Amino acid sequence: MNRDVRITAIRITPVAFRDGPLLNAAGIHEPWALRAIVEVETSDGRVGLAETYGDAPMLAVLEQAREHVLGLSPFALNTMEERLKAAIRPAPGAVEYTLAPGSHAAKNAAKAISAFEVAMLDLQGQAIGAPIVDLLGGAVRPQVAYSAYLFFKYAEHHGKPYAPDPWGEGLSPQQIVAQARRMVDRYGFQSIKLKGGVFEPRHEIDCIRALREAFPKMPLRLDPNANWSLATSKRAAEELDELLEYYEDPCPGLEGMGELARHTRLPLATNMVVTSFEDFRRNVELRGAQVILSDHHYWGGLRATQQLARMCALWGLGMSMHSNSHLGISLMAMTHVAAAIPNLSYACDTHYPWQDEDLVRGGRIAFEQGAVRVPAAPGLGVELDRAALARLHEQYLACGIRNRDDLRQMQKYDPAFTGVSPRF
Repeated sequence: MNRDVRITAIRITPVAFRDGPLLNAAGIHEPWALRAIVEVETSDGRVGLAETYGDAPMLAVLEQAREHVLGLSPFALNTMEERLKAAIRPAPGAVEYTLAPGSHAAKNAAKAISAFEVAMLDLQGQAIGAPIVDLLGGAVRPQVAYSAYLFFKYAEHHGKPYAPDPWGEGLSPQQIVAQARRMVDRYGFQSIKLKGGVFEPRHEIDCIRALREAFPKMPLRLDPNANWSLATSKRAAEELDELLEYYEDPCPGLEGMGELARHTRLPLATNMVVTSFEDFRRNVELRGAQVILSDHHYWGGLRATQQLARMCALWGLGMSMHSNSHLGISLMAMTHVAAAIPNLSYACDTHYPWQDEDLVRGGRIAFEQGAVRVPAAPGLGVELDRAALARLHEQYLACGIRNRDDLRQMQKYDPAFTGVSPRF
């Protein structure tokens, strides 16, 4: 291993891939999801990979970070982090969603640090012939469990930009059960999560009841994305206490979750009200959420996720991981860090089954009984399919989307939709 190796080139490629008409509290997914693929090349010819958000403000942040990373050793993670924290400040331009902390400009430095950390860890692993999980202390499990992630959805997108996805409509309890059966049969998932906050709470609880009847022993979760008021969340808890594994972000705010915790026997989970270490401290004081859902993309990387896990262990909180629409590089980064966390209490979220495109060589990453096996190959354990990268970049150039806007997309279906939250 040559200690003189330095980072000599950084390539940032925005990509777009087909995303289903998935409904959520803010509206509906647009036909194309955006990501950025980061390639960090060293003087000895190695290339480290990362994947992050691909909206226009994030691309600007990555470009800003470039000069501060060039010339570093791939092992200089602390220097990289210090430089980016000093150089990157929140900037206007993004459409920010409370339900999507990864869209927040306040997270810009953390998002950039995470992207370059993953790529540099990939380079480190390649240099010493070890998978990233070994650089994080070693695997405590050979595979990482993920959960079936169900959505209310329309059969096809407004304007029919391409052929409808094979999942069909998912609005009624019967359709949600059929969606779950298809996902469990195909991927072997051992737990189920429903993204709620879309319809009246009565309808969403009926869907959970239908899932409980169809899967009597399967852990179930419901995530209304803070689109229920505190009063609604309390009333719903009377039924959900008997149905759920955990109750995720039903109402807004740290104080709201703290109050709700006194009115339910369920663990409250969050990726919305605890998104920083300052939030963590306040949440502990309020005794609110008992399960913290990390996301290395906006928490500041894999090592920051490990730090969060240690804090959860210290305070007796559960730990799992949040997901957004992503490709295989992100899935593999999630798998490495999840495999290195002893107190990972619950199966992780992933949108990956909803995506039918990817850009990793060898095809899509496989699930075995709902889990992804931790790779033994050096670094991340995945390589880019250059032809697929070029194709998804061409889709980015042609799709016309530069900032995610679920509200504006929903107004194409319902011009009166306001996205005001909490709505119920």
